[in-house]
Amino acid sequence: MAQSTGFKKIKTAVFISGTGSNLQSLIKFSKLKKSPISIEMIISNNPKSKGLVFGKIYKIKKNILNFKKQIVAEKEILLKLKKNKINLICLAGFMKILSKNFILNFKGQILNIHPSLLPKYKGLNTHEKAIKNKDRYSGCTVHFVNSKLDSGKIIIQKKVKIRKNDTINSLAKKILAQEHKLYPKAILKIFSL
Repeated sequence: MAQSTGFKKIKTAVFISGTGSNLQSLIKFSKLKKSPISIEMIISNNPKSKGLVFGKIYKIKKNILNFKKQIVAEKEILLKLKKNKINLICLAGFMKILSKNFILNFKGQILNIHPSLLPKYKGLNTHEKAIKNKDRYSGCTVHFVNSKLDSGKIIIQKKVKIRKNDTINSLAKKILAQEHKLYPKAILKIFSL
């Protein structure tokens, strides 16, 4: 879909496993004139993912794949991405680790949003770790995906102050609110380079 500004939006797939709140903020962002992306596809490994409802609301193609056979699932995804001319993948709370093979075979870019100030606290339970270690700050990071977990080149980060009375839940909420702003910013940053 060409914009009046004369550029074609980048066809994007968003991978989710859960509530899809980052997906929702990316969809809203994609509808803006200044946005360089259009979301063409939602992919989930979880048939109960609440975020799948946004596919229905915004009329975006949804695919649910069974990751028990990861090699088969990833082959299927790659074919679908190719067929739909997808050039960007945004991982938004996708709880599966993509294989090295998948990352190498997808010729576009893969982005991820992670709820910590990488390289600190890769993987799961980031808020718990930050509170346990009495960190003064935590935050979120958008980074490129490479074959090592949460280790790709950092695009942008946002610091969030940890208050004395913060719990894992209150910190998670604060950081999630920042994630919704940070992901679109990261996309604008990459595509304005």
